Amino acid sequence: MKLNKFTRTGSAVASMALLLGVGLAACGSEDTGAGSGSDSGSKTSESTESTGSSSEETTDAGAETFGEGCKLIPADGAGSFNGMSTAPVASAASANPLLKTLVSAVGEAKLVDTLNGADALTVFAPTDDAFKKIPKADLNAVMADKKMLTKVLTHHVVAGQLGPDEIAGEHKTLAGDMIEVKGSDEKFTVGKENAKVLCGNIPTANATVYVVDTVLMP
Repeated sequence: MKLNKFTRTGSAVASMALLLGVGLAACGSEDTGAGSGSDSGSKTSESTESTGSSSEETTDAGAETFGEGCKLIPADGAGSFNGMSTAPVASAASANPLLKTLVSAVGEAKLVDTLNGADALTVFAPTDDAFKKIPKADLNAVMADKKMLTKVLTHHVVAGQLGPDEIAGEHKTLAGDMIEVKGSDEKFTVGKENAKVLCGNIPTANATVYVVDTVLMP
């Protein structure tokens, strides 16, 4: 009888131990699951916040430009406001479809490195239509005379990056002469030709560009 009692007692103890072990294992599994879910949620939240922050940092390089001609600037690509803002001025101009003749002239005068290497410039950039106003024979003669071409092109460039609040007045050009800008409130004319600013305050990596409708002569 004593033996039987001991056997039953031992069986009961073993059963209780087994149940206790299963219970503890179940609790451990639940705790692990809760921790894993929390970590996953935290990482997802951090990823979302990071993505949102990156999106907010996108800038519009054309936000402070002005003029009716700005609508002619490509919306994207290297010739867009954002594209030109990251390149030095001669390279930026080469990507703009409005300035093909100017770019060709700069190349002929071998001024690409000079303009790209400058610290800070303001450039009055005549459009292709501006060059078309010059009689073809006269334009060809200037393009063939490197000294004259260099003087004409550097007459379009002044030192410093001048914003709309600084551009009015007389400025010394890289050609060594003076040029006058008249006007205010984002309505400006340049030089004795009264060239109209079609699109102004365009940023490049080292210059501020004002696209004009007439070639400026020294």
